[in-house]
Amino acid sequence: MEKVRMNVNGRVQGVGFRYMTKMVADKIGIKGTVKNETDGSVTIEAIGEADKMSLFIDKIKASPSPSGRVTQFSMEKDPSIKERKKFDVVYY
Repeated sequence: MEKVRMNVNGRVQGVGFRYMTKMVADKIGIKGTVKNETDGSVTIEAIGEADKMSLFIDKIKASPSPSGRVTQFSMEKDPSIKERKKFDVVYY
């Protein structure tokens, strides 16, 4: 299992990005979380098998929301990400 943290910038808030990310994660079989950040970016913590993770990352880079647009993407592997039973949208 891979555990990665992604941060995306662009047109990613107010366009359904988090909800579409959840839909994509559920369809592919990725577990984790997605949340808006105060700086306008979105952070995703994802857990999944390598082949599924690769597909998920491609979908995120292309923006899962039709009206969204990813202009910056960063990712790091983080084995300390907490295990999850499903993929959740986090609200603050």
